[in-house]
Order: sequence, then C-alpha cells, then structure tokens
Amino acid sequence: MPARLTKRRVEAAKPNQTIWDGEIPGFGLRTSKSGAKSYVLKYRRAGVQRWLTIGRHGAPWTPESARREARRLLGRIEEGRDPALERTQDRDAESLKSFSGRYLADYARVHKKPSSVIDDEGNLKNHILPAIGRLRLKDITRADIARFHTSMKTTPYAANRCRALLAHMFKKAEAWGVRPDGSNPTAHVEKFKETPRERFLSVRELSRLGRVLRVVERAGKRPYEIAAIRLLLFTGARLSEILTLRWEHVDIEARLIRLLDSKTGAKTIALSAPALKLLSTLPKQEQNPFVICGRKEGAHLVNLQKPWRRTRKAALIDDVRLHDLRHSFASVAAAGGMSLPLIGSLLGHSQPQTTHRYAHLADDPRIVAADSIAEAIAANLDGHGGEVIQLKRKRG
Repeated sequence: MPARLTKRRVEAAKPNQTIWDGEIPGFGLRTSKSGAKSYVLKYRRAGVQRWLTIGRHGAPWTPESARREARRLLGRIEEGRDPALERTQDRDAESLKSFSGRYLADYARVHKKPSSVIDDEGNLKNHILPAIGRLRLKDITRADIARFHTSMKTTPYAANRCRALLAHMFKKAEAWGVRPDGSNPTAHVEKFKETPRERFLSVRELSRLGRVLRVVERAGKRPYEIAAIRLLLFTGARLSEILTLRWEHVDIEARLIRLLDSKTGAKTIALSAPALKLLSTLPKQEQNPFVICGRKEGAHLVNLQKPWRRTRKAALIDDVRLHDLRHSFASVAAAGGMSLPLIGSLLGHSQPQTTHRYAHLADDPRIVAADSIAEAIAANLDGHGGEVIQLKRKRG
C-alpha cells in the first residue's frame, strides 16, 4: 500500500513521476518533464476518468493543504457534481461584454425599436462596458451594480437608464439559463431621483442660433446637418425621427410626415410653412431614400452630436442639448396660448402628463408684458426717458 504523501516524498519526486497518496484514493503528485510538481485528483464521473489539478507545490499548496482540498472535492463528487467540468465552465464563463453582444443580437435588435437599440448601444459603449464589461456575467453581484450606479451619481438620468438596461439584461440571462433564477443583481439598487430638465431657447438664443446657421449655409457647408437642426426646431420631432426620415414618409400636399413607427407607435407630424420650404429646397440624392443623407452612400446621417456641439458653441448656448430643441418647440406653443392637448398631439405624446410639464409656460405672455412695463419705468427712473406705455381704462 502506498505511503502517505509527505513533504519528504514530494521533494524526492523525480521528473515524469506520479506519486499516489496512501490515505485518499486518487490523490497524488505529478511531476512534469521539467520538474514542476503539481497535486492532482483522479476520479471517475459517469464512467469517464477525469484528472483535476489542485495546484502547484509551494505556497499555498503543501501536502496537507492539498489533501484537505482533495477531501472537499471528493465530497462534491459524492453529491453528484463534477469539479473538473465545473472548473472548465468557470474558466470559459462569458463576460458581461460578451453577453451584451448576444443580448443586442438575439433580443434588442429583434424586439426593440431602432431608437431604443441605439440608446442601448450607446449606454453599453459609453458607460457600462468600460466600467464592468470585463466581469464574468455569473459573478456580478449587487455590490458591483451598486458601485457602478453610484459612480454615475452626477448624471442621474444616464445612471438610471443604465440600471434599467442591466436589469433587463440580467432578466434575459436568467431566462436563457446563464444565471440562476432570482439572482438579478440590480434588485434593491435604488434609482436616483430625477429632476426633469426644462431648458428652452429664448428669443435671443434663437436669434444667435439662426445667425450661426445662416453663416454655415452661405459657406455651403453641411447642408444636411443644418437641415436636421432646422427640422428639429420647426417640427418638435425627436432626433431619431428626423435622422431616419425617408422621403416616402413626407406628404407635401397634405403637409404631413407619416411615420409608420416611432417611440410611441405610428405617428403623423404636421409640416409648417418653414418646414415645407426647407424640404422643397433640400437636395435629394439618387439611390438614397433618406431626407437627411449621411456620408455613406444610401445611408442617413448617424451622428449629429459633433456638428451640434460646434454650432451651439458658436451660438453661445453650450448647455443646450439637441433634445432641448423639441422642448423649445413646445415652449413657444405654450407661450402662444395653445392648449396642452394640441401641443401633445403635435409632439406625439402618448400620455397627457408628459405634456403637462409645459403648462406653466402659458403664463409667458404676462411675463413679457410685465417686463415691458418694468423696463419703461426703470428707463424713466434712470433718466433715459423710456417709452411711455398707455394703459386703457376699463369701462365699468
């Protein structure tokens, strides 16, 4: 019967030699041709012989620590598990980055709207994958998600969108058998409170923006980029709706854009006189079905963010996002006294509460009037002889 595996026997082992322990069946030491010594466990599972390397001799593996690990592994084998197979699966486990590609291909691009897919790709590329993409999907914990979410606390809206995307990705991981049921690590990671952003272009800001657009137009540069910005202002449409707009969806005679699909489903967009004039003068490209043409043949413009950053910097409106042009369209409508249901119809809102954010802007005409009166009074106080406003007396 082989003797117990001891430090002396291990140190005396020669190259290409296997020494078995006399206490635990299948536990032993293998020495390679080069002389490297490793503790191993040989066992059978489902009629197949398997070899499992416990570790190389030396810290932390000694004959005693390796023997304890061999006993633990044999206990798992008795439970019907296969440690060698589990180790291989663990080594080959896919990362979050790898799984994200599968999620986009097998779910997002099949079941989500194109605009939502673009948002998912952007959140993955810009936020999620740089931070936790290298982690193995099966190992990601609630603490990992909480740390990632907290790291984005200065941008709460983006942080919450990333959390929502991760929540759905892990839900699909469970459905596809990649993670155990009920293991979604986004659970109990609370969303940040979001303060709705209300940024609208003032009359002066619109004027500065108009001057910048005219300068670029006169130079004959970027006609489709400028057209996209103008259409966002003239229609109140979403960015994706303008960038992916096809000529077949434009009904000049009816003065409508008829979208077969949008964020809220099928949608029509009313075309104002300025929008019609723009569309009638915008050059069409042969073999390109899109209104806003991109650089690639037959494709639409993909990135308006970089041109917009240059434009808004020149117009001194650095904090204005492209989506704020949609808000500006709505704010002008509200200030003009249009009803909230009508504004909601123009914007394509599916829920009345979405439009309600503009309700307070209906008071703007009074603010403008108050400004005019106060400016006249201030001018007189300052000795500038401001214009005197005649107020009509009510007949009572």
